[in-house]
Amino acid sequence: MTVSQTNPDGHEGADGGSAAWELLLPAASAPARARGRALQAALREAVRSGRLAPGTRLPSSRDLAADLGVSRGLITEAYEQLTAEGYLRSGRGAGTWVGGAVRSAPPRARDLAPRSPGARADFVPGTPDLSLFPRAAWAAAQRGVLAELPHQDLGYPDPRGLPRLRTALAELLARRRGVVADPERLVVVSGVAQATTLLGFALHARGMRTVGVEDPGSPQHNALYAAAGVTTVPLPLDDEGLALDPLRTSGVRAVVTTPAHQYPTGIAYSARRRAELLDWARSVDGFVLEDDYDGDFRYDRAPVGALQGLDPERVAYAGSVSKSLAPGLRLGWLLVPEGLADEVVERKRTMDLGHPTLDQALFARFVERGDYDRQLRRCQRAYRERRDALVAALEEHFPGSRVSGIAAGLHVIAVLPKRFGPEEDFLARMAAAGVAVRLLADCTHARAEHDDVRLVLGYAHLSPARIREGVRAMAEAV
Repeated sequence: MTVSQTNPDGHEGADGGSAAWELLLPAASAPARARGRALQAALREAVRSGRLAPGTRLPSSRDLAADLGVSRGLITEAYEQLTAEGYLRSGRGAGTWVGGAVRSAPPRARDLAPRSPGARADFVPGTPDLSLFPRAAWAAAQRGVLAELPHQDLGYPDPRGLPRLRTALAELLARRRGVVADPERLVVVSGVAQATTLLGFALHARGMRTVGVEDPGSPQHNALYAAAGVTTVPLPLDDEGLALDPLRTSGVRAVVTTPAHQYPTGIAYSARRRAELLDWARSVDGFVLEDDYDGDFRYDRAPVGALQGLDPERVAYAGSVSKSLAPGLRLGWLLVPEGLADEVVERKRTMDLGHPTLDQALFARFVERGDYDRQLRRCQRAYRERRDALVAALEEHFPGSRVSGIAAGLHVIAVLPKRFGPEEDFLARMAAAGVAVRLLADCTHARAEHDDVRLVLGYAHLSPARIREGVRAMAEAV
């Protein structure tokens, strides 16, 4: 028994090509009590998906029931139900047809998340090793939280965050990063991106329409501050950090910095430059916005403490778990100077009414029980090994290359000799070889003339073996 395509005037057209009973056979085998609903669901889905196109004539209830080995009443009931819903249409003595209300298959949600390009080797920076996520410890913390969380904590939270998490984070950050951490000025946020936007709104409310950013620096700052009505002003670096003379003449009263491990150059701000930067902020009644994106990951010595610890009234401090756990958690923190606190908290309230309570309670427990410290140590060991593997592979396959910056973080700056350039040709060869890399030039507004090839190479998401294989593939391509 086949379904056929027939014109509205009743003349049969081309065969629809699908056997009605083939579409419905699995449903016809359902348990007796559920068989009627299963038949209706299968027929409905066949129309929705387009397997039964509009205008298709269905078999009579008697014929279809015989084909499927079910009672005629089940088929009649299914036809009547779907006719009432608009999926089918029927007329006395004219049979049953697929209606025209459903024109196409239902839309499917697209995934617009940034993904690896599927390259043979992907050295694009910014992604940690997601396989290091501590699933067992996280699941145990989740079970514990669900068992112990008071019912009232499931209501709307303090927009700053759960007091339990703010207290745990204040202790953690004071101990590990040397900040002055008052839980009352700590705001739990959806990563450093939201912290940046909140600070932009707070600066705008104080009449500031520009903010300085490091050049080279993170490209995302431009869009985040623009969303708050604040324009970014690129400011150059020198060997000690942000260059002071351009900063002083720029007219800005707030500047974004990554002093523990500057992105992307990899330098750590000198003690002198830190002090000079704070003197500048005091002289203009301004603020330093400290992005401590990977401050925990120093491999040759203890990490340099956060700048915020030197002057918590002039430095806003932001960090997250994106590099230590996973960016998909969307969990971070912002320590706010008193002069910006009210505006930041009110903006957080109107933006999302606070971070999800269960996520906060879970992370608080994770920190309190020492699981987060263990995770940081695990990541430090893994990422140090991978950095060493990358440096060694570059020395082997690109003699004369230089790796700049301190031994820290999740990326390096690699400067390859000019014989491997120019950069445009190098990029073309990498693309042809299936190797994804990023130029340092992509992170800066300045266009300095140089003959060598300057790369920002991420390594945290690659195993040592994949790193060695990838660098070898780079060398073979040039």
